[in-house]
Amino acid sequence: MKYAVIAISGTQYKVEENQTITVDKFDPTIKSTDQVLLTVNDDKITVGTPLVKGASVDFESVRDYQGEKLRVSTFKAKSRYRKTRGFRAQLADIKITKINL
Repeated sequence: MKYAVIAISGTQYKVEENQTITVDKFDPTIKSTDQVLLTVNDDKITVGTPLVKGASVDFESVRDYQGEKLRVSTFKAKSRYRKTRGFRAQLADIKITKINL
């Protein structure tokens, strides 16, 4: 089994080839990352200090979209002060095409 742990936009993901993951939206022209923290190739494990030298992960952007809407409310007691705001996260789906060790 071949997989890697990568960092994209400050978040770590465990990825395998041909897997689709959801990440925070980023520049769609980026097609690979060298922020590889750990690689596993069958029984050979390589841990980076902090990154694995020479390793990279190639991926392609599948789609950009907005997440579910979150409602955020705030109020102050005894003063009839209430505010409600909404928030939708900007997300992207990416497909891992190749893990280069």
